[in-house]
Amino acid sequence: MSWYQQTIKSQNKNQILQTIIEHAPLSRTSVAKQLGITKGTVSSLTTELINEQIIYEHGPGTSSGGRRPVMLLFNEKAGFSIGINLGVNYILGILTDLKGEIVAEQKQTISVYDFDQMLPIIKRIVQRLMEDAPSSPYGIVGIGVGVPGIINHKGTVLLAPNLKWENIELKEELEKAFEVPITIENEANAGAYGELKFTHASSAPLQNMTYVSAGIGIGVGPIINGEIYRGEHGFSGELGHMMIEVNGRKCSCGSRGCWEMYASEKALLVEAEQLLNFPKDLEVLIQEADTNENIQSIFESVGYYLGCGISNILNTFNPKKVVIGNRLALAKELLEAPVWKAIEDHTLNFHKENVEVSFSSLTPYSTSLGVSQAMAEKFITGNF
Repeated sequence: MSWYQQTIKSQNKNQILQTIIEHAPLSRTSVAKQLGITKGTVSSLTTELINEQIIYEHGPGTSSGGRRPVMLLFNEKAGFSIGINLGVNYILGILTDLKGEIVAEQKQTISVYDFDQMLPIIKRIVQRLMEDAPSSPYGIVGIGVGVPGIINHKGTVLLAPNLKWENIELKEELEKAFEVPITIENEANAGAYGELKFTHASSAPLQNMTYVSAGIGIGVGPIINGEIYRGEHGFSGELGHMMIEVNGRKCSCGSRGCWEMYASEKALLVEAEQLLNFPKDLEVLIQEADTNENIQSIFESVGYYLGCGISNILNTFNPKKVVIGNRLALAKELLEAPVWKAIEDHTLNFHKENVEVSFSSLTPYSTSLGVSQAMAEKFITGNF
């Protein structure tokens, strides 16, 4: 078989598989009609996919006059992928099947950021998830890790200010430990992908959307024309470090007045500790805000600053939707009104017309689902 014939066969096979994934249960005849290729080609390639245990036959469908057709289904349990979210003060790992169903999870709070101390924790979480994986033909097909920082195309963590990491070869370390495909992704980009695949995966998915990951820091995952916008070198999305107060608070990135110093979980906790004279976590502050006006005012301030940054995003990117995720999404009831007030105060009318700003329903799984699904799709397409 020539290279050209192999390429056409591979393209047809991928098209058949994607059609079954998206529209199953389907008969071979239905697949052939949808793709405009011959029934013989479909029959041959679906036999290969069945032998590879990627799809399977599932009983007869409804007859349209002749014999009842045999229906084809995607075998989402053919393998499993792992998604890890390094959330600065916690690590969340999930094990999912090939369609993104969460099978197991591991979560651990952390207070150390030194890479040599964090790496064994990450490895331990991955190992436990691997042990939780059910038996399958392909086992663990890949591991994706979302990191709150700047990642190059080789998977090197060039800078993660809130983790105090610079030039960290996380991908290389995990590949040596687990010998499966590894992807290192900016956590906000991963969160944006998770939102796109699991919240907005309709027949007409959003083409222009922005995900705001508001945790200890702030990251932004912009989706433009249906794709994550990465910029020239893959470093886009660091809007947590756009200046929002000239000569403002000193940020871990070395600058001053960064957005995340006023609109993140870290900003909320710092202000609360100054007010209350002792530290409290986010969940406690949310609970106590019901009866404490001072805590309410802190949420209002953080929410307003969050809305100011979102206003800048609306004026810059003109998205159809902005999704606020990560830890601050837990405080939706307290943040929603001040966020919208800032948007109303500072956004050009054209840019806020018909725009939707919402809080993620996937919290805290947006990032881990995004990287896990990305690895599953790379396995399905063979595009590692």
